[in-house]
Amino acid sequence: MRLPLIAVLALLPIAAHAEEPWGKIDIKKAKPLHDEACISCHSRMYGGDGSKMYTRDGRMLSNKLELLQRVAACNAQVGSGWFPDEEGAVAAWLNQRYYHFKQ
Repeated sequence: MRLPLIAVLALLPIAAHAEEPWGKIDIKKAKPLHDEACISCHSRMYGGDGSKMYTRDGRMLSNKLELLQRVAACNAQVGSGWFPDEEGAVAAWLNQRYYHFKQ
């Protein structure tokens, strides 16, 4: 079934405004959540403030979706109790601060 051209054109603005994989988030919440739940574990693994977790050679993440999935997995592992929007905020903050993934 072929869509009429007008139907295809009507869908373009939706695609152009697709949200990031973490959805609508409040990035101001991210650093306090990260500092409370992530630093102690990462410090045990890498020493110092634990930021080596994000900057080390051979890191395994390669895009925004993988970053969001990793944050969700860590949330579940340590039992932080974050909601999906909080996971998204932390993932967005990590991307802004360390990863700089475009997609």
